[in-house]
Amino acid sequence: MLNSIWAGLIIISIVFATGHDIHDELNNSYNNGHIYHLPYSSLKDTTTIRLHHHGYYFDAQIETGSEPDELLIPITEALPDSWHIIAQHQTSADTQQLRATLLSIDRHQQQLSFILPEVHWVKLHAIVNAAFDMAEFAVKLAIGLAGIMALWLGLMQIAEKSGLMLIFVKAIYPLLRWLFPDIPKDHPAMGSISLNMAANILGLGNAATPLGIKAMQQLQTLNQKKDQASDAMCMFLALNTSSVQLLPPVTLIALMGAGVSELILPIILATSTSTLVAVISARWLARRSR
Repeated sequence: MLNSIWAGLIIISIVFATGHDIHDELNNSYNNGHIYHLPYSSLKDTTTIRLHHHGYYFDAQIETGSEPDELLIPITEALPDSWHIIAQHQTSADTQQLRATLLSIDRHQQQLSFILPEVHWVKLHAIVNAAFDMAEFAVKLAIGLAGIMALWLGLMQIAEKSGLMLIFVKAIYPLLRWLFPDIPKDHPAMGSISLNMAANILGLGNAATPLGIKAMQQLQTLNQKKDQASDAMCMFLALNTSSVQLLPPVTLIALMGAGVSELILPIILATSTSTLVAVISARWLARRSR
């Protein structure tokens, strides 16, 4: 289902980008082939000049050793917006300068003529480049995440085998009894909920997912109205959505590395506040429904 949705979004974006690019081609939005005749003033020497274009002033370098001669315009904020787009999509690999073809120089009138590089299918190229960049990023993220996930899942296994997880479950059991008063004392859903909360607190979102699904299935067996979520299911969903975290998510660790240590306190404060709001809202709505 998700694959179909993503495929549909990609197709729609390509169609819109193609339509936008066809509009640009028909209207020549980037002035392809347009000859610019601009006044200039000399600066340090005869090859360094300052161009004047509709209130914009920017320096440029005349390069006469190439064939044809080129006008090298540094890519700065002084350039018009349309020229920035042309610079990003020029065929040259130069990312620091906009390389225009110099046609003539009238040193008496202090005017020169040049043509900017032609660009076509800007939006379509942007989508294709973004797709390849995200594919590369996804592979790097997956490889970096594999080691971290293996480490944390291994620690979870050690905690479970050593009995540390059981100690944690017993420690939070009074809180769980208050949050889920409708669940019988020895029901297996309580254990699944405890393990799910432990995984979320330790930042193991992926490890918490199967435990959360299992807990929901067990809560459904206690649900008297099968076509409606019970109060316990709503509370459990609220806790998972807000999820107090003492450690940063493994995905964030993979992205930021050691720099994630600066976010530990903000994460604890933010998730604690969101969890408190979620619990109060779920309890109030459950009492109101009764």
